[in-house]
Amino acid sequence: MKRPNVLFLCVHNAGRSQMAAGWMRHLGGENVGVFSAGSEPADHINPTAVEAMAEVGIDIVGNMPQRWTEAMLERVDVVITMGCGDECPYVPGTRYLDWELTDPHGQGIETVRPIRDEIEKRVRALLAELVPKS
Repeated sequence: MKRPNVLFLCVHNAGRSQMAAGWMRHLGGENVGVFSAGSEPADHINPTAVEAMAEVGIDIVGNMPQRWTEAMLERVDVVITMGCGDECPYVPGTRYLDWELTDPHGQGIETVRPIRDEIEKRVRALLAELVPKS
């Protein structure tokens, strides 16, 4: 069975998409390829997103926001968009899911924790679909 590849996209690639990629890497391990990018990458990852993920034992502090590339799009089976609207690329034949999630930018840890937890639930559901238990 081919290993599925997933791309998490948001505007700045500094919060939601970074947390989602962190969860997918943590939960999926080698069973799934993970990419994370944005349409207008920030200069650095959201420190509150880093803090929220560290609370659950996932280190995303070394991640850097990056712009999506055509090479990424060619490799992925599923694209998860998170509030990038018309700025997100579209590739016919690729599965797209839009996860409406609050942007953690400028939010305190009390607001970011529920976003993190909602992302975890969605990643677990997607992972169960992409990599069924044998």
